[in-house]
Amino acid sequence: MKREPETALATLARPMKREDVTDLIVFRKMKSGIKWPEIAKKVGASKEWTAAACLGQMQMTKKQAEAVGKLFDLPEEAVMLLQTVPYKGSLPTAVPTDPLVYRFYELVNVYGTTFKALIHEEFGDGIMSAIDFDMDLTRLPNEKGDRVKIVMSGKYLQYKTY
Repeated sequence: MKREPETALATLARPMKREDVTDLIVFRKMKSGIKWPEIAKKVGASKEWTAAACLGQMQMTKKQAEAVGKLFDLPEEAVMLLQTVPYKGSLPTAVPTDPLVYRFYELVNVYGTTFKALIHEEFGDGIMSAIDFDMDLTRLPNEKGDRVKIVMSGKYLQYKTY
């Protein structure tokens, strides 16, 4: 039988890992009913970045980590781990099996060459940064069913000749 994160963490005989912090945050977020925009306001960042950080994909400053620690009553060790550079990449399999995440994989499979062709035509041989990057996710009401709008903006990085 799988234990709840709080029970499992209380009985760990090993040091806490970053994945444990993510599990604890997700559990306490669910238990409290707080939403990402509310958490982001306390952290002082966007809901998109805050969610990524709480889910283990971004490094928080001390102030941000302390805000999350206070909000979710995290142990000091968890607050410290939120400030470490994470091992990025959160998918458990090479091809995602979660239906929502798979649609993004499908989107890149179908439109990836289009993105590449259009970016190279417009900018030249380079890439869009996922480091110097912004994202905004919003809900658009629509009579045929609400739509998900995601705007991504990444710095263009030209490949150099050497």
